Amino acid sequence: MQQFIEFVQANLILSLVWVGLVVALILSVIKQKTALYKIITPSDATILVNREKGVFVDVRSRDEYRAGHIAGALHVLAKDIKANNAAEIDKHKSDPIILVCKTGQTAIESANALAKAGFENVNVLKDGLISWNEANLPLIRSKKKK
Repeated sequence: MQQFIEFVQANLILSLVWVGLVVALILSVIKQKTALYKIITPSDATILVNREKGVFVDVRSRDEYRAGHIAGALHVLAKDIKANNAAEIDKHKSDPIILVCKTGQTAIESANALAKAGFENVNVLKDGLISWNEANLPLIRSKKKK
């Protein structure tokens, strides 16, 4: 124990950084466990869609959506979800909702908004379309108008 105290005194900055990292890790785990949504992998998402009538909801911009989206995905802008102006997904309140964005970060805010609006099973695709592409799963690309 004496050696530990001497180490901390000799390396105060290193010790504070270590304590900060441990606290951040603990808070991250607690936040994830108490979240109103669940983060799922592409394989979990396909299982939800195929077995439980899950619905993909793409929250990216219109141009990003047209460049490539998951087959059957509904396109609803994140700002519309936050403003509670997403009537096209209201009929899916009891179905699993899988929110998709480019990296998985933007969808988290939308997931919180949907969970607070009464959606029962809200999920976020882990790492967004990046993980979908890494899993070699297909995307639908809209044809450009001439």
